[in-house]
Amino acid sequence: MEKAAFENSILKGSVSMPASKSVAHRALICSFLASRGTVSPLGDSKDIRATQSALKSLKKEESIINCAESGSTLRFIVPLAAALGRNVCFTGTGRLPLRPIDEFLNFLPKHGVKCKTEGGLPMEISGKLESGIFEVNGNVSSQYITGLLLSLPYIKGNSEIHLTTPLQSKPYVDITLKVLKDYGITVEETKNGYIIPGNQKYNNIDYYVEGDWSQAAFFMSAAAVGGEVTLENLNYNSAQGDKSVVDVMRKFGAEVVLKDNCVLCKKGSLRGIEIDCRNIPDMVPAIAVTAAFAKGKTVISGAERLRHKESDRISAVASNLRLTGVSAEETEGGMIITPGNEVLGAEINGYNDHRIVMAFAVAALFAKGKTVITDANSINKSYPEFFDDYNKLGGKANVFSVRR
Repeated sequence: MEKAAFENSILKGSVSMPASKSVAHRALICSFLASRGTVSPLGDSKDIRATQSALKSLKKEESIINCAESGSTLRFIVPLAAALGRNVCFTGTGRLPLRPIDEFLNFLPKHGVKCKTEGGLPMEISGKLESGIFEVNGNVSSQYITGLLLSLPYIKGNSEIHLTTPLQSKPYVDITLKVLKDYGITVEETKNGYIIPGNQKYNNIDYYVEGDWSQAAFFMSAAAVGGEVTLENLNYNSAQGDKSVVDVMRKFGAEVVLKDNCVLCKKGSLRGIEIDCRNIPDMVPAIAVTAAFAKGKTVISGAERLRHKESDRISAVASNLRLTGVSAEETEGGMIITPGNEVLGAEINGYNDHRIVMAFAVAALFAKGKTVITDANSINKSYPEFFDDYNKLGGKANVFSVRR
């Protein structure tokens, strides 16, 4: 296990954001179905490596596909394997075997695919995906919808996705639609779902992956509390919902300036906010840490699905905030944060969750006393260069190994 120890510092300067993990997953699958073309840049995150490995396994017609800890990989590749008519056993590591897969068990058997599972991973599938009407819950995970949208254009016959509940995290589906359009795939959005013509051809293109707004949120949080950071390689016209971090930090009171493909964020006099995060759940850890340094109460809601991520992120964030002396009351879908007079350094539990570690690395910049965060290596899941960029901007993070 690795830990990270921190000294107080101010982040100042410029850094280029890594390629969007969300866009990369989708482009890799489209490129696979196109049979030719490249996708770059990709970076070296564990989640992207999981998707690359899964696609290689499909190409080699292997019988076992290990999705590591990547929920995106699992929920995108299962429909793809079914569309190809593969008999495959899906496995995973970390918390992935415990994460919900009920939607697969609801709609795949109705469309020619048998599923064998004891409630999680491993899960075996067999048969070939058939077109038709797919009824899918919209409030469980948008990843199920993305998995179908990526694969249904490939099979024979037209299909429809009918959402049985309102869609949450819609921006992630919008990313899917944008990538599909770039690859020449037609999907029609309806009032309650999507119409997907079958037997479409994916264009052979070399795809450029834009920068990641969800990772930008951590550095913007650090700048909002007490710094000045310019983040490069960000497209504000992106379909990524997490670009709303610009509006969130402005609402807190930070100064945010957009220019070309850069975002400048400066320290502001921060005040508590109320925010519904149903469309930006990945931003909750960064928002919560920012709130710890604001004046007044912050109320976060709409993030129920965070309880089924790499950790129970609502519980993880609230617990760690309390360790730093900040009042954080959990609710079903979020938390109520009431800052005290100061944020204290503490031994922070990283929960083997990349977003928890990165968020509390921001808190460590300004906390009174020493901060140590466990599971520092979990950043490799999405942003292996995080501590390098953090220190490049003036941070003082020392990552070290600990014998178990």
